[in-house]
Amino acid sequence: MPTLHLYLLRQVLATCLLTVATFTGLLLMGNVLKDVFDLVAAGRVSIGTAVYAVLLLIPFALAFALPIGLLTGSLLVFSRLSVDQELTAIRAGGISILAAISPILGLAVVLTGLNAWLNMYVGPQCRQAFRNLYDEVVRKSPAAVIGEGRYVQQKNLTIYAREVRGTRLKDVLVYSTTNSVEIDEATGEPKQIRNLDVWAPEAEILIGTNGYPTAIRLLRLQGLFLSGGVWQPMYSPEHTEEIRDFQPGAGKKPKLSIMSFRELQEELVLRKEGGGALEPVRVQIHKQLAFSFSCIGFAMVGIPLGIRVQRRETNIGVAVALALLGLYYSFIILGQALDTRAHLHPHLIFWIPNLGFIAAGIWLLRRAERPA
Repeated sequence: MPTLHLYLLRQVLATCLLTVATFTGLLLMGNVLKDVFDLVAAGRVSIGTAVYAVLLLIPFALAFALPIGLLTGSLLVFSRLSVDQELTAIRAGGISILAAISPILGLAVVLTGLNAWLNMYVGPQCRQAFRNLYDEVVRKSPAAVIGEGRYVQQKNLTIYAREVRGTRLKDVLVYSTTNSVEIDEATGEPKQIRNLDVWAPEAEILIGTNGYPTAIRLLRLQGLFLSGGVWQPMYSPEHTEEIRDFQPGAGKKPKLSIMSFRELQEELVLRKEGGGALEPVRVQIHKQLAFSFSCIGFAMVGIPLGIRVQRRETNIGVAVALALLGLYYSFIILGQALDTRAHLHPHLIFWIPNLGFIAAGIWLLRRAERPA
């Protein structure tokens, strides 16, 4: 029995580690990682700073990759064992499927603890540290918020600059085509965000007293703006557009989505005392808890599904894993979308896939135990 357990554990661990490394790399190869290396290429940060920034992102990516790796590893390994008749040999030796998979379930419990640590503490702290590092980079080089030779999406504008030298920009495109409505702070009345599409041969990033970029001043701009539903030509020797998206994170309360579990608990207490909205905080708390326990649910459903699939091809196992992931994340998206509707108790939605996968896994394992 120990030899069998060690064999199964090695097989699942090897596949799990490979999958975790692959998915972690894919998650890191998003826009954030691209922006980091763009800053290196532009000479705005050192390679050491860029490596440190990437290391800060790894725990956050690992928290998502660990459950995916365990699910994929369970599916692929037990599918292969079923095809090779190794499970039949295990049954013939008088060993039940449940007894054989006990080390894999133990591994799922261990990974649940590790994932909870990453998801609830290390990941949020690293995300906040990454934000502070980015703020420091922008303070030292304000043009980092714009970039060179690429389109940068701000909250109210999309900006492109062909050349960036210090705070001076050349061949600048600025456009905003949103029809969203915002509130005028002075009057309290709703106002329409003006649509525009302009070009300027030169521009300058304006720096606030705190050292961070606050606006972009366009020189000799020309283009179009929307007025009364009609696009009108526009020319001005000088025009300033506020950069509303960038706000330094240092000294500010982080967003709920990147708060640690302890910070969320403290925020919940503060909102109870101050009469704030509680459900968005509850949603984030239960999201962190439920996702930490996803390793157990994925292992419980992945093992019997692998036995039933009975296919050696890796692509079949990966396809099943992706389908289960899509189902799982659909509940996460639904819970987050309903975070302001307290009467629907959206914080409980995150537990549905975990409980469903565990229940389905128990049912499938009982069927797998039956003699053929």
